[in-house]
Amino acid sequence: MTTRLFGAPVPRSEDARLLTGGGRYLDDLGHDAAAVAFVRSPHAHARIVDVDVTDALDVEGLLAVYTYEDLEGALAEPLPLLIPHPSIVAGRTAHALASGVVHHVGEPVVMVVASDRYVAEDVCDRIRVEYDVLPAVVGVRNARDATHLAHADVPGNVAAHLVQEVGDARAAIDAAPHVLELELDIERSACTPLEGRGVYARWDADESRLRLWSSTQTTTGVRAAVAAKLELPLSAVDCTAPDVGGGFGVKIMHPWPEEVLVPWAARRLDRELKWTEDRREHFVSSAHERAQVQQVRVGFDDAGRLLGLDVRFWHDNGAYLPYGVIVPIITSTQLLGPYKPGAYRVEFDSLYTNTVIVTPYRGAGRPQGVFAMERTMDAIADHLGRDRVAVREANFIGPDEMPYDQQMTFQDGRPLVYDSGDFPATMAKLKDLVGWDEFAAYREQARAEGRRVGIGVACYVEGTGVGPYEGGHVQVETSGKVVVATGLTTQGQGHETVFAQIVADELGVPFEDVTVTTGDTRRMPYSVGTFASRAAVMSGNAVGLAARNVRTKALRIAGDALEADPQDLEIVDGQVRVKGNPSVGLPLSTVAVLSNPLRYAFDKASQAATQFVVGDPDSPPVAEDDEPGLEGRDFYSPPQSTYANGMHAVVVETDPETAEIRILRYCVVHDCGNVVNPMIVEGQIHGGVAQGVGGALYERMAYDEDGQLLNASFMDFLMPYATEVPATVEIDHLETPSPLNPLGIKGAGEAGVIPGAAAFASAIEDAEGFRISAMPISPSELFALRARFAAGDIPAVRTAPRPEGTS
Repeated sequence: MTTRLFGAPVPRSEDARLLTGGGRYLDDLGHDAAAVAFVRSPHAHARIVDVDVTDALDVEGLLAVYTYEDLEGALAEPLPLLIPHPSIVAGRTAHALASGVVHHVGEPVVMVVASDRYVAEDVCDRIRVEYDVLPAVVGVRNARDATHLAHADVPGNVAAHLVQEVGDARAAIDAAPHVLELELDIERSACTPLEGRGVYARWDADESRLRLWSSTQTTTGVRAAVAAKLELPLSAVDCTAPDVGGGFGVKIMHPWPEEVLVPWAARRLDRELKWTEDRREHFVSSAHERAQVQQVRVGFDDAGRLLGLDVRFWHDNGAYLPYGVIVPIITSTQLLGPYKPGAYRVEFDSLYTNTVIVTPYRGAGRPQGVFAMERTMDAIADHLGRDRVAVREANFIGPDEMPYDQQMTFQDGRPLVYDSGDFPATMAKLKDLVGWDEFAAYREQARAEGRRVGIGVACYVEGTGVGPYEGGHVQVETSGKVVVATGLTTQGQGHETVFAQIVADELGVPFEDVTVTTGDTRRMPYSVGTFASRAAVMSGNAVGLAARNVRTKALRIAGDALEADPQDLEIVDGQVRVKGNPSVGLPLSTVAVLSNPLRYAFDKASQAATQFVVGDPDSPPVAEDDEPGLEGRDFYSPPQSTYANGMHAVVVETDPETAEIRILRYCVVHDCGNVVNPMIVEGQIHGGVAQGVGGALYERMAYDEDGQLLNASFMDFLMPYATEVPATVEIDHLETPSPLNPLGIKGAGEAGVIPGAAAFASAIEDAEGFRISAMPISPSELFALRARFAAGDIPAVRTAPRPEGTS
């Protein structure tokens, strides 16, 4: 009997190729292509007065120079606002090349095409752009003050405003026995994948067809956008994602200006063209995330149970709004976590600033929401003198209350209804894993040794598997090999392995016989993309359904050949056989031959397929409801998002003299429903924890008052190295299957990063004995906070003993 692969730690099939240099990334393609480079704005906000290309025209190897005035038709219009929403009061998107005014440093102004990148960069250096510099709006607080406007026609810098309310939160808070108010701050950061963005285009004039490669998370979106902007039939554009060296959200947006400009120029010049992003370009012209200022007012009873919660926050969406307000909507709804909030009111403004645009970055608004709620939970525990875990447990939604309707509207436009989860059981596992109840003794022992240690905890719920759909195509070839295609893209998540596991199980074939292709519109032209922890839920179920269709067809064809009832047949190790009599059967490869429109028949004596002459009246036709070939296609569309959840605990030590923060332990309990491959899930958690460490302790975008990014290189942008990331992340799983999809799975891709900042803030606060209200936090900032605490500017917390030498 074939061993079931679902749930097994199958080694990643893609790793051998990638680890031995067999990967093919965007810059590995198009060696003979001409190169594209851009003149980008050096100012955060300025009018373009003049563009002078005179000194550049004589450079040998120059092929073309384009400005906004050269763009035509739909390409001259603003780029699309991808996800409209009623809350958007002033939607502004960029042009492919700046038209009249630039709104952030790095905005493309001039496009240069040359024989190679060196020549293109030389030409860029010779082009003179005259600017009339305007005041820049930098940061949430400056945008709120609205002394200056990021866009002259957007009052108050407000791009969007939204209020959602369940019950009368303000009245409930006013009537509560206890009331607290908090002001919290999350800094701007970015995901900075190892490979930047890039696009390569080839125009076939004979066929009037565009072939496009992009380092993207959504090939079908890029394809559709390019077809629309270049006014080509959708069927005349193909888009493929080669191997992608990391995405984390920054490669979702479509189209980037470069993704439409490069194919446009390739068609216009009838030349292969390629552009790959350098590191500074990525910092100043791609996308950032995270920055919010939050105000929380909460009312609660003596047990710490929430009676009313009122959250007001301001979100920095950067210079433009191409991706709508998905990030602040997620913050406002996922903030609730595993808790029953009583009455809840949330209001946000999404604000324009003269800085790089904001699009979802792994976690996508959830780290900010979790920070608000978990800091609130710790503040309640401190106010009451209660254990921080006990306060959380007092507010948990119970497993018997599932599905639980939070009475909000989620990012997918559907009700925020948790489908499954057992939050008390998850917390019990985490407490055991980290030794929560024993930590007080360890803390006292450390204090006696002159050390400061603290423990922190944070909980989250993550909406995953958002629709509207994904598709899968499964084909059994006459060799018996199985070819699988799905439209979403891959950036290292292990899709080739996971989807092969699902299909191998459904079809009853060896795992090694399954090959998976992703992100190629020639193979699957309809897809949404890889983001929002949706791949396993959406494409996993789609390829599973497609494989079931193929299995049903295979059993029917084999039943005809074997003169057996299909219900009496099974497929094991690629062999269709009679249940209970495995000697009677035929290979799946033979079934594939029999499905061929050339009309083959099965000779039982020789157990071989026999070809009939096309048109032979004795040749059995393809079944009335069948198509030729042993293949199937299906699409999965969910009724709503699934909701994964988890809880993290971290133990830190803070140096009494240098304020250096060292991680001693990091523990995770995670629930993503049925686990397809635990090794891959744990790999996703490890990677997410590393990004969470970066977001909590190191990474920030340091803008000056003029909108200049001061740390736009890896020399200046701090990130955790292997020495700063926990060598071991202790992980346990709880599986509460989702009832919403056939496989019972929920997403896992963002689990590791979401509660990081909140957990670290809790642990550092526990170690230091005073309130932590802003992240990330560096040793120098912690050192300064200690001085403020000593001066009485920062309140103490009561949930942990004070370190020696503090009051």
